[in-house]
Amino acid sequence: MDFDKMLIDFGEYGLYQKRLIWLVVLPCVLPCGFHAYNQLFMASIPEHWCKDEEHINHTSKINQCLDSMNNTCKYWDYDHSRYLSTIVTEWDLVCSKQFYPTFALTIFGLSGLFGMLLFGFIQDGLGRRPAFFIYLFIECIFGIATAFANDFWTWLIFRIGVGFTVPAILATPNVLPIEFVGPAHRTTCILLTNIAHSIGMVILSLVLYAFRDWRQLALATSLPFTVYFLYWWSFPESPRWLLACGKFEKAKSILLKMAKVNGKDISLHYMDQLKIKYEEEFNNQKSKTIKKYNVFHLFRTPNLRLKTIAITFIWFVNTTVYVGLSYYAPALSSDEHLNFFLAGAVELPTYIVLWPAMAKFGRKSLLHISMLVGGCACLAATFPILDDQWTLIMFCIGKMGISSSYVILSLFAPELYPTVVRGLGISVSSVAGMIGPVGLPVINYVGMGSQLSLIVMGVLQIIGAFVTLILPETKNCHLPQTLDDGEEYK
Repeated sequence: MDFDKMLIDFGEYGLYQKRLIWLVVLPCVLPCGFHAYNQLFMASIPEHWCKDEEHINHTSKINQCLDSMNNTCKYWDYDHSRYLSTIVTEWDLVCSKQFYPTFALTIFGLSGLFGMLLFGFIQDGLGRRPAFFIYLFIECIFGIATAFANDFWTWLIFRIGVGFTVPAILATPNVLPIEFVGPAHRTTCILLTNIAHSIGMVILSLVLYAFRDWRQLALATSLPFTVYFLYWWSFPESPRWLLACGKFEKAKSILLKMAKVNGKDISLHYMDQLKIKYEEEFNNQKSKTIKKYNVFHLFRTPNLRLKTIAITFIWFVNTTVYVGLSYYAPALSSDEHLNFFLAGAVELPTYIVLWPAMAKFGRKSLLHISMLVGGCACLAATFPILDDQWTLIMFCIGKMGISSSYVILSLFAPELYPTVVRGLGISVSSVAGMIGPVGLPVINYVGMGSQLSLIVMGVLQIIGAFVTLILPETKNCHLPQTLDDGEEYK
């Protein structure tokens, strides 16, 4: 059954969808960004120096380790002008322990990789709604617990719990809107969710500026999201997913409510006829029982396999570069908070251009151009003969490029995967994407000051730009429902 055709009778983008997007979906975008980047500031390394043990009031202000291999420095002092407290200042994570914050960021990314993989099974197995709230519960519990850690290793365990939900918790706000609206309105939905994410980054920069103690910051970026559990009663399941799983009656109740709010008159006779048609088509599928899908279904047929590999690589590039530039932003100058604010704010103008451009030109060509521009900008930022101002300008262009491609990909990828494996497909691609953030902190650590990470990110984007050319355009196309639909869609 073509859900997009059926949706015309219930309202493709009426008051019901607008309420859902503005009042429910968009606020649910915020937790991901808050928990993805607050760790950068909780583990910030301020200026530090060794305090002479014999002359306790005398300090030698040198930002280097004094024979740290022999641990001759017993007392450390820190510059508290920018941070009242970080985990570095509280647990002396300098010199022989200076790799600890990098290690923590790597483990944080690794936990997100496993969390994203499991999330795909939960989202396609249990539904979009329970998947979101399960991960929200995990994120809030461990996020709040972070503030009460008494040592680095306990703190790291709690951060692993938080990392497990990042970026999986963003998948539902990305997927749900496009499953509720018709083809012509998907661009609007995905742009709104990405605008919400960018605004969330700007809000986070203000929170980071206000809370300079890492324990207070952990609470400030976790406690507010506990109110989201009140959404349980107003957060609907995707009727598109329910129909794909054979749950007509549950989908029916949501669709009738949608029609009522959208001012559409749907008779009981219409629903009875719709049910008969649905059951005939559903029972004519290859399997008359509800089929359980797994990762291998994404690779069983040639066309779907090619699309899965291409989407996965592009997702890897986009996640790696987007997160990498966000990680890189605080190091652009001495004002980490201003840098992070700019990294979020610079994304917003791109959406003004993307909104009409995606409606006119589609997804494929814009994704190609965005990645190409972003890659060239990252490489240009590393030119040694140019000054810091040039680096900042190229960084901003690179951030705008990758932000644009991330928006397009967020819409493009779900349109390419069939409904029955859409959550799983996005999960697999996102898991591959999380490999990049796992390795980036180490690249930054090893290549400190050499701009190695910018070179890596630039090259990846240019390669990814040309991989996009093998994918089909999806502008105004109906979403594929079954595996057969996905295979035929070229």
